[in-house]
Amino acid sequence: MPATTTASSGSTGTAGGGPRKKKKGRRARLLLIVLVLALVAGIGYGTYWSVSTVRASYPQTNGTIHLDGLSGNVDVKRDGYGIPQIYADSDADLFRAQGFVQAQDRFWEMDVRRHLTAGRLSEMFGSGQVETDSFLRTLGWRKVAQEEYDTVLSDETKKNLQAYADGVNAYLKGRDGKDISVEYAALGLTNDYKPSEWTPVDSVAWLKAMAWDLRGNMQDEIDRSLMTSRLDPGEIKQLYPEYPYDKHEPIVTEGGISSVTGTFDPKASDTGASGANTVADATQGLNTQLGALSDTLDEIPALLGPNGTGIGSNSWVVSGKYTTTNKPLLANDPHLAPMLPSLWYQMGLHCRQVSETCKYDTAGYTFSGMPGVIIGHNQDIAWGFTNLGADVTDLFLEKVTGDGYLYDGRTKPFTTREETIKVAGGKDRHITVRETNNGPLVSDRSSELEKVGQKAPVTNSAPDRADGYAVALKWTALEPGHSMDAVFELNRAKDFTSFRKASEHFEVPSQNLIYADTKGNIGYQAPGKIPVRKQGDGTTPSPGWTSAYGWKKDPIPFAELPYEYNPKRGYIVTANQAVIDEDKYPYLLTKDWGYGSRSQRINDLIQSKIKGGGKISTEDMQKMQMDNTSEIAALLVPELLKINIADKDVRQAQKLLEGWDYTQEADSAAAAYFNGVWRNILKLAFGDKLPKEMRVEGECLNVPPPKNSGPADEQDRLVRECGQRSPDSAQPDGGDRWYQVVANLMDKPDSKWWKSSKSRKDSATENRDQLFARAMEDARWELTAKLGKDITTWNWGRLHQLTLKNQTLGTEGPGLLQRLLNRGPWNLGGGEAAVDATGWNAAGGYEVVWVPSMRMVVNVADWDKSRWINLTGASGHAFAAHYTDQTDKWVNGELLPWAYGTNAVAGTTTDTLTLKP
Repeated sequence: MPATTTASSGSTGTAGGGPRKKKKGRRARLLLIVLVLALVAGIGYGTYWSVSTVRASYPQTNGTIHLDGLSGNVDVKRDGYGIPQIYADSDADLFRAQGFVQAQDRFWEMDVRRHLTAGRLSEMFGSGQVETDSFLRTLGWRKVAQEEYDTVLSDETKKNLQAYADGVNAYLKGRDGKDISVEYAALGLTNDYKPSEWTPVDSVAWLKAMAWDLRGNMQDEIDRSLMTSRLDPGEIKQLYPEYPYDKHEPIVTEGGISSVTGTFDPKASDTGASGANTVADATQGLNTQLGALSDTLDEIPALLGPNGTGIGSNSWVVSGKYTTTNKPLLANDPHLAPMLPSLWYQMGLHCRQVSETCKYDTAGYTFSGMPGVIIGHNQDIAWGFTNLGADVTDLFLEKVTGDGYLYDGRTKPFTTREETIKVAGGKDRHITVRETNNGPLVSDRSSELEKVGQKAPVTNSAPDRADGYAVALKWTALEPGHSMDAVFELNRAKDFTSFRKASEHFEVPSQNLIYADTKGNIGYQAPGKIPVRKQGDGTTPSPGWTSAYGWKKDPIPFAELPYEYNPKRGYIVTANQAVIDEDKYPYLLTKDWGYGSRSQRINDLIQSKIKGGGKISTEDMQKMQMDNTSEIAALLVPELLKINIADKDVRQAQKLLEGWDYTQEADSAAAAYFNGVWRNILKLAFGDKLPKEMRVEGECLNVPPPKNSGPADEQDRLVRECGQRSPDSAQPDGGDRWYQVVANLMDKPDSKWWKSSKSRKDSATENRDQLFARAMEDARWELTAKLGKDITTWNWGRLHQLTLKNQTLGTEGPGLLQRLLNRGPWNLGGGEAAVDATGWNAAGGYEVVWVPSMRMVVNVADWDKSRWINLTGASGHAFAAHYTDQTDKWVNGELLPWAYGTNAVAGTTTDTLTLKP
């Protein structure tokens, strides 16, 4: 029977009480009125929603709800931001309540995610998602998640997953879509989709989506292959420089590595084996195929967030030796796409008494749709994550025929499966997924393959692709693993030993795990299932037709992965830099680290603070998270100021850089102009030298023509501003890899990279300073178009804006619906590769495309003095009070108090919901 409710006196579906809540209530009512008026006017469907439709999905947060399956009462205490703390007497009740509560706030988000991971978005959104579904079915995330649940995960993990699913389904029981979320009401105007029951495998599959978002260097692998059409190996090496160990410290510097022996050579040459058909031979017919695959890959991160050099995280821990609390302080802020609602959901999971039947007393950041806490602390330890960036994906070129694929001189049959994609409002689509011993053929899902293979020395008669090479993806996440076990083990860990044991099971995605405990210890562990290659370094596709390549049977042993425990320096910093100097470690982790701009800045900030006996406080950690210094500005600005500029308007802009301290505050005109110059340096130096397959369309700017310009000048200027200097132009993204590329070229003023093509208005540049001068001119006119001619009105935040978008109807729905569901923009400081990593992609403009998705500072000496913030809010309901009620504080760098202990939670509780058997 449906869950029944008994509301206590005066209870409502939203938090109440206090002046702050009244203000929020007025704002919510105003939004409701706007929504209703807009929808009464019609959004193209000839119908409208009522206020009751919008409010129907708001969660009950006070009173009593009877929930089937509980063995005892469970209390759900919410604070003024709607953040829940759950109290129960058994593990089953705790996770059943977690599922119920997360479904109350976030079920639409959970439902979309599970359709994404299963390749079933077309069932909700129609034919426009068929290609995405086809690619995701080919990867088989859901299939692998099912295998994990059936054959790998522990019985205890399965029980927790089932209890969570039972809680979600208790919430769904008896509710129509419109009673769950307003988005279902909108969806109901176009199709008859109905939410189905939640399953444990739905939870497991989401880890695959996160692994995809943090998968490592696949795009770099494609890009390096594409570059071979226009660049020689030396030039490609210049664009992928070695990690700068001399100026950016790796994570592990003081030992902490088990004794290892190995014969693996990370510098083994990537020459072909088994005949003349090498990777180099294959390149002739491959670029269009890899370009098409790159386009396909871009469509998947668009749903989860962009994948690029900026995606990563900051995390660091400082020993009590250097803190004002005399115990460790731990900070973490993962960098992901800005999502609405945020990827994270803050929550506490508390057993009233920790025992064998109820093992958890933990709080932190969870994923809606998954039980447990992902990042946070329990009563004994705290932990944080950053992306390790291990190379866990390889692309393999496969020689295919109608009968199968070639391997060591023999044709082996494909492993195949048929997939049916159901389409809302349309006919079912059917695809055949083919796999080799190196993984699924991802190239089968590209619409560009008819152009491929004309020059490749193989033939193929398969019905769904052209002649030539196929591309298979080998990825550790496509093998069943224990990562879901690791989540619960981390939540229960008591010391560094049990922390490391849990880390051993955190196989995918591979993360840097940072640690602190109440006894004063700090530590680091690099976990993950990281392959050992027979040949090559994983930087370019490998030949799949020979056993000389591929992966060895066993990955790097966990006991031989880097770790640190109480290093003498007294702190550990992880921010996607190299884990360890590759010359001191026998295994290859990756050749594509982040280049360490953020990590070294954090190291420098810590060292400057503790120099001379200084101590670091919680407030200091918080300030470090908001540091927005630009490393590339510190390198370039002194040179830019030496250049003699004739044009008075450009010279006026150049003067903005005089005396600038390289900080990127939202109100900084200097930061706005410098980032414009940096973008144009990249465009001029590299944009017309990279292959057309790598070209990213830049934004076209409605730029007013310079004085005394004619039609030819105007046309040329628009070509420059649109980022398309020639049909073959490409645009670097501007991440810290490009910082290192440019740094390496600074003492080579006559390098070919500084030579740019002649335009109708400008002469060709022949050296570094000429290119810098032209970039300053181009940036002046670009910012004039965007911000106005008067440079006193310029500021970085007007260029660098964050808009939070509902991840489904907020991006693909009718324009009016998008405006109702989305929020913003906000003007932000920070920038690409700064500690305050409000990332932007120089290929497309200055819009914020990744952010610190949450921030936390954990005070191990007193858990209740820890602090945290989310990007948006607890609620996924577009017009509820907690939809984006943390965002303004997040923008300002503020953190909220983080209550953990029973008394502290009681002091912040505004709503109490009791779940009864």
